[in-house]
Amino acid sequence: MLKNVIAVAMGAAILGACATVDEAPTRVSSPAVTVEAQKVVQAPVKPTLKRRIAVARFSNSTRYGKGLLYDGENDPLADQARDMLVKRLVETGQFMVFERDNLEEIGLERSLLGEGEVANLVGVDAVIIGSVTEFGRKTEGQSGFLSSTKKQTVEAAVEARLVDPRTALAFFSASGQGAASTESGEVAGFGSQAAYDASLNDSAISAAVSDLTSEIVGNLADRPWSTDVLKVDGNRVFISGGSRQGLKLGDRFTIETVGETVKSGQTGMPITLPGEKLAEVEVISFFGDSEYSEGSIATVISGALSEGDSKFVVREMK
Repeated sequence: MLKNVIAVAMGAAILGACATVDEAPTRVSSPAVTVEAQKVVQAPVKPTLKRRIAVARFSNSTRYGKGLLYDGENDPLADQARDMLVKRLVETGQFMVFERDNLEEIGLERSLLGEGEVANLVGVDAVIIGSVTEFGRKTEGQSGFLSSTKKQTVEAAVEARLVDPRTALAFFSASGQGAASTESGEVAGFGSQAAYDASLNDSAISAAVSDLTSEIVGNLADRPWSTDVLKVDGNRVFISGGSRQGLKLGDRFTIETVGETVKSGQTGMPITLPGEKLAEVEVISFFGDSEYSEGSIATVISGALSEGDSKFVVREMK
């Protein structure tokens, strides 16, 4: 009898020394980040006039992946974050996205413009420059007499700023954070002994970029939309942009002259003076075979336009 009691007590002690093991390995991504971001990326609330944005260089400001042979360029982590951001912005359906990774600085683009030129090189509304500012991974675990557990976690942060290509002025900054983790365990030699899961890196960066995208979308959607006049032919006006960019038959816009650009003595930055409103037009048809080559035909319903040397700009009606 005494032997039985001792055996039961020893068994209880052994079980008490064992670490708690969860069920089969599962991956955990930061749901608060990814769910909210997916709502923005996958379900635009309503059709919108597409803003034109360019995604320029991304950099890696962390120590991850840098070694003696690191040349400071073509960083895999930065390139991955940039590619993911381009993909997210395209998926929103709210932007025309241009890639400008060959332009190292916004100043280079400005130098390509002629003196007094108002429009920027490709007519983008903003240029995005970003960096991976945080990236780290850690492993936590518990070990018992017969069992052990291990939890791997990766955390990442991405920041970006929106720059006006005509002035090189950063007018908005945004940041996103994300995390991903996985757990594994074994009992008496049975179970998983997972090595480091490299896909956690991708999941953490993806969650951070999704969070960043939601902030960028909200800001750019509030910026005024405009486009250019291709040609004036009597009462008809041909403008850039069509149905694939969110324009609809019956949409009305104002047409103004392009205001003069002068240099501010206070800030040293160029300032565009208000143009003169000349006419109001209504879209009656579309032409073109792709989003980047389509246009609209509008008819003048008030005011007048002439085929002079003046440059015109099309703006949303307030």
